[in-house]
Amino acid sequence: MQAIQAKDNSKDLVLTTELPLFLIADLLKCPNLPTLPAVAVNVLKVARTEHPSVNDYANAIERDPALSMRIIALANSAFFSRSHIKVHACQEATARLGLDTTLAAVMSFSLLQNRGIDAHYQRVWMRSIIASLAARHLAIQLCPDMAGPVFTAALLQDIGIMALRATYPKESHELYAEAALSHRQLSESEQRLFGCDHSQVGAWLAAKWGVPTPLAQRICDSHDEYDITAADRLCIQLSGPIADAWLSSHPAQSLVAVIREFETYQGAHAISLRLLLENIQEQLPALADMLQMTAPPLQDNESLLAEAQQLLFQQTLQLKARFETQQVELASLRQRQEELEERSRTDMLTGLANRSWLEEQMHKRFVLCQEQSRIMSVVFIDLDHFKKLNDQYGHQMGDNVLQKFGKTLQSLIREGDLAGRWGGEEFLVILPDEDAQAAQVFAKRIAQRLEKTPMAHNDPHPIYVSVSIGIACLNDGGFGDAGELIDAADKSMYFIKRTGRGGIAVYGERGAPGAPN
Repeated sequence: MQAIQAKDNSKDLVLTTELPLFLIADLLKCPNLPTLPAVAVNVLKVARTEHPSVNDYANAIERDPALSMRIIALANSAFFSRSHIKVHACQEATARLGLDTTLAAVMSFSLLQNRGIDAHYQRVWMRSIIASLAARHLAIQLCPDMAGPVFTAALLQDIGIMALRATYPKESHELYAEAALSHRQLSESEQRLFGCDHSQVGAWLAAKWGVPTPLAQRICDSHDEYDITAADRLCIQLSGPIADAWLSSHPAQSLVAVIREFETYQGAHAISLRLLLENIQEQLPALADMLQMTAPPLQDNESLLAEAQQLLFQQTLQLKARFETQQVELASLRQRQEELEERSRTDMLTGLANRSWLEEQMHKRFVLCQEQSRIMSVVFIDLDHFKKLNDQYGHQMGDNVLQKFGKTLQSLIREGDLAGRWGGEEFLVILPDEDAQAAQVFAKRIAQRLEKTPMAHNDPHPIYVSVSIGIACLNDGGFGDAGELIDAADKSMYFIKRTGRGGIAVYGERGAPGAPN
């Protein structure tokens, strides 16, 4: 076998994950790194020319009579022959196969010459053969002009495993001995061990051999996440999982994942899984025989698909039930969050807004009124003689009075108003779009209600309370911020307390704080 002296295309390759420098160094030093015989090198040289022809390919292949016979046999196989007319020359065979498929066949025949009897090696190549059949069938449905390149890339997608096995025999033996690993799990294990997976190594190796860069790039992309925007890439990326399902000890379970992926692709209606599996079943024995390999036993595709559909139905029901459970849990969490948010802005004793929420809302509404040239009034309320009430009847009675007053105040406000407890026996009400006159009307309603409604009972005597109320309106005082507006209402309330309690004062009106001298 001849060492490769072909053009190195690896620098033109865009790798999903760059090969670590230590890995490249080890690959280059490996004496057993897979190489191609002279005839394959010559075919690759032809493939790299600007306009390669069937004659150019055939002339390069005919230098190896044994390889020529295998190419002719492949062209006459049921897989590639659409007529009963046999071809007898390498040129005819190459024309029937197409240049891309011929290149794939040459490389595969060459790489399989000295493969030995290693069971894992056989399984890797069988996976590649099945994948190539699946990819070609999909490509004929989805991107017929790309069927040749897709077949080639799918057939060569796992050549990186050979390079890793040759370079790291001990580590690879332990890694690839785990037959139960899915191909995705295998790639993840390779990433941990080598810093990349075998698709990147395979692409690098193919590029070092001198394969055309588009082919090396397809090998590199073969194990990426499904690309539904590019049909040719999708065909290659789906081919591996289909091959895994075919070779799996639980094929129906593996096939479910493939069915799910098909459902996400908008062109899936053009694909019949039944016909795909039938095509693999029909073509696999002949292609495996051409490559001097033993095909796995035939399987009942109808039963396999029926079982997969049943599993898919069961999984869908399970997912639906899980989703519904999660939705209930999510609704419960949202309700809990809303309750916590409500508690965070609520005064626990009265059920009204607490001070922090009042301050936040005052700031927002103050800014909004300024931006939209709207008005707003603030009503500041203090329960008269509340300390005396606490001293005379006890703090529990005081709490009862505060609770009752909170309910009374809440019953008097409109939608859009906000009432809250400012602290102790002080309360604040925000009245959007109300001037001082309207705020006075509201304040009088509070006073009138309190005159008629006891806030508690000391058996059997009712307890009535009066309030001192201060009012400030946004457009009456040139206020710079919400704090100044609240302070004006507070001062007006204290003005009433100092002058006898049980009354209403409006900031800026005659005799009240803020009034002109």
